[in-house]
Amino acid sequence: MHLAHYLGLLHRAQVNLADAFRQVGDAHAEEPDIRHLCQRQAKRCDEYAEQLQPFAARYAEDAPDEPDRLYSQLFSGTRTGGIGLLRDLQDLYLMAAECDIAWTVVGQAAYGVRDQDLLAVVRRCEGQTAIQLKWLRTRMKAAAPQALVVAD
Repeated sequence: MHLAHYLGLLHRAQVNLADAFRQVGDAHAEEPDIRHLCQRQAKRCDEYAEQLQPFAARYAEDAPDEPDRLYSQLFSGTRTGGIGLLRDLQDLYLMAAECDIAWTVVGQAAYGVRDQDLLAVVRRCEGQTAIQLKWLRTRMKAAAPQALVVAD
């Protein structure tokens, strides 16, 4: 069964996303909403990873290194300025999209193995990940005109 593989992938992706949210929040603390909302999103990612723990144990988590590779390729640290914020938010968006599709795949597997407990976690967390993606998209839209049109 390869469900363990995807549980490991999703768990690691959530941990990495939480770390990236914290770094972006700290780096762009001068923005009125960024520090607070990024910290809140990081806590949510931590909660999602924690909720996966019992299932990782149940299905013998086989943590692949794909999420770490994705993390290192997408997020090699924060940038400065308006364009830096925009690029950092885009990196977060791509990392959150990885989590989103992994929730979908794990949800389909939960249906297949008839694991109602896992399915309940997937439904809850998948919906919240979609909200994260919407927030990131909205925040990028707000940041784009200033970052791309107005000179620093």
